[in-house]
Amino acid sequence: MQYKTLGNNALTVPLLCLGSMTWGSQNTPAQGREQISMALANGLNFIDTAEMYPVSPVTAETIGDSEATIGSWIKQYGQRDKLILATKMTGEGLSFVRDGGRITPASLTQALEASLRRLNTDYIDLYQLHWPNRGSYHFRRYWNYRAPKHQAQDTDAHFAEVSAQLDQLVQAGKIRHWGLSNESAWGMAKWIEHSSAQTAPISIQNEYSLLCRLFDTDLGELCVNEAVGLLAYSPLACGLLSGKYQHGAVPAGSRMTLPGGLHGRTTERVWPAIAAYLALAQQHELDPAQMALAWAMQRPFMGSVIFGATQMPQLEVALGAQDMVLSQEVLARIDDINRAHPMPF
Repeated sequence: MQYKTLGNNALTVPLLCLGSMTWGSQNTPAQGREQISMALANGLNFIDTAEMYPVSPVTAETIGDSEATIGSWIKQYGQRDKLILATKMTGEGLSFVRDGGRITPASLTQALEASLRRLNTDYIDLYQLHWPNRGSYHFRRYWNYRAPKHQAQDTDAHFAEVSAQLDQLVQAGKIRHWGLSNESAWGMAKWIEHSSAQTAPISIQNEYSLLCRLFDTDLGELCVNEAVGLLAYSPLACGLLSGKYQHGAVPAGSRMTLPGGLHGRTTERVWPAIAAYLALAQQHELDPAQMALAWAMQRPFMGSVIFGATQMPQLEVALGAQDMVLSQEVLARIDDINRAHPMPF
């Protein structure tokens, strides 16, 4: 397993991270526990979750179940010290999580305490803000400028008071480190500006894949220079880069069969881009999913690449990428394909 240090020698994590957002919807708790055990047996001890998980769909009845699955594994096996746990506080707008309220010092502490109970632990290694109060460019909202929803409320005072509360939670031992998710370069810079040197954010969890490379410029530069690691979600673009959906295929039980499909990723332009990456993998005798994961792992700003699996064979394939290093020839061809098929969804 390859490793990366987030922050200024703050937290060392494997370059692959096991995502849990299907545990409680597409996967049973028993299957989630099985995945944790298999990952740990293969040197992968980093698990990402969130208080709103599972997804596909997100419902009031199931929120918190993914965290509870992890907590049940800890209750059964112990070994909390063997795991690096990352979870996220839901942002504003999800009505059945704290009535859709904003991120504030008080709601932050409330959310954290609930996550600690579900995870069956007294500390969280990496606590993240799932999306900012002012809104986000993510989830296919990046095609035009988006004015902040709360210009008056998301002032320096908001960044300062929430950063101060996170600092207090670090000092209290409730969390070890903190980070952001679905943030912009401006937002990331403001959080860094208003945080203390001892407890500055060490990570940002944004979408990043061969098909979604928005991070490559401003955010990439910021993260390299500020020692912030990207935790890339959807590195396989919800399975598109595995090739399993080519030629109209819809495997039983896949996300394509669920409400919402692949959330705007299936456009007319995406299929030629995927075909080009699949052809490259075949030419070099690489598994396409492993190629996509290995490419993301080699990016200069990468902290860890978060993947999910609904079946054990999928987990085995992903784990097979943990020591893969792509050649310069493959990397050059990937850049050529990106130029030919930019922003396909």
